[in-house]
Amino acid sequence: MKENRFDRFKFQPFIIEAINHFGFYEPTEIQERMIPLVLKEESAIGQSQTGTGKTLAFVLPILEKINTQRQEVQAVITAPTRELASQIYHQILKITEHCNPEQSIMTRCYIGGTDKQRTIEKLKVQPHIVVGTPGRINDLIADQALFVHTAGILVVDEADMMLDMGFIEDLDRVAARMPENLQMLVFSATIPEKLKPFLKKYMENPKTIQIEAKQKAAENLEHFLLPSRHRNKKQLVLDALLAYNPYLAIVFTNTKKMAEDVARFLNEKGLKVGRVHGDLNPRERKKMMKQIQDLEYQYIVATDLASRGIDIEGISHVINYELPSDLDFYIHRVGRTARAGNTGIALTIYELSDEDALNRLEKMGIQFKYVDLKKEGFVEADERNKRKTRVRQEDEADKLAKSIIKKPQKVKPGYKKKMQWEMDKIKKRQRRLNQKKK
Repeated sequence: MKENRFDRFKFQPFIIEAINHFGFYEPTEIQERMIPLVLKEESAIGQSQTGTGKTLAFVLPILEKINTQRQEVQAVITAPTRELASQIYHQILKITEHCNPEQSIMTRCYIGGTDKQRTIEKLKVQPHIVVGTPGRINDLIADQALFVHTAGILVVDEADMMLDMGFIEDLDRVAARMPENLQMLVFSATIPEKLKPFLKKYMENPKTIQIEAKQKAAENLEHFLLPSRHRNKKQLVLDALLAYNPYLAIVFTNTKKMAEDVARFLNEKGLKVGRVHGDLNPRERKKMMKQIQDLEYQYIVATDLASRGIDIEGISHVINYELPSDLDFYIHRVGRTARAGNTGIALTIYELSDEDALNRLEKMGIQFKYVDLKKEGFVEADERNKRKTRVRQEDEADKLAKSIIKKPQKVKPGYKKKMQWEMDKIKKRQRRLNQKKK
């Protein structure tokens, strides 16, 4: 039997049993460094890229610390979206399934779009762990239905996204109702300046765990660039999806309106397409997520809500209909595929105006391959900067030839022609050298 390196954390048997059941044998770096801090009741900030296993980095030690003899709230876990909160909740349920029935850990999920009155009625018995969105948790506290003054742990997941979505005030109200010696665990891709006053208010000398990406995207992920060249981009997306015939593909747009436009176009062309964006009401979103998880769709069109807030299993292809303005979201988007050792393909349809963004992505370590779409499918294409490189090399060869061939002091008829012939010879030789280097 393979050695499980989680054993050294001395977790309770039900946690080890769950880890073995999932087939996890080696903690990720964020888990390796964060779990001991959580067990020692230290506050900490974890910065790591998507797909590094941060959820288990806080879920496992929190479950270890729950005292089932106390029927009160002991940990509050907050997330910026309903989908992400639901995802964390179901991850906890999968682990607590292995609990001894006499010592079961009660976890509840509180998110908008659910019947608030029914939730309040069920809160006559307080859960051990609360998972949810800050707004709904704060509402239940204000209604004196949920009591968090007994909870010693507060988790803030995707903190920068919390800031962007305007949830910091709700978080502040929740944290203010919790004990003074609160253990706060914050997870975020970045720590914006505007987030720092909130962190300083509740965290005294927190440990910071920063996991530098060894590379910005997964090893088994290929990045392709497809030039739009003034072609109809929606048609290009359709042709790309048909050429790939993916197991499950997600097409990213920057706006909800564009997501609807692209989805409508693909539907009209005969593809069954799921939509994930902020304009769906809670019931529609819940229904859509269930249909996606049940593999009713082969194609999904989404905004960046889905790149960080939702974990959709089995995505084989990611298509960027347009590049995000915040390039970190490129990493989050493509991080939806090539997970858990699987391979993945990320295709970006680019325009001339994307030149600067593509240069920055290349500096971040993304290595692009160039393709075009023909009737026969995908074909290799020239790099977008090939012409620039060629022009630059011609200029350099011209300068070199001019520096070598000087105008003679005594000129004879036809000297200009002879000089040009000599310069052309040097340029030709230089071109051959450049070709050899290439």
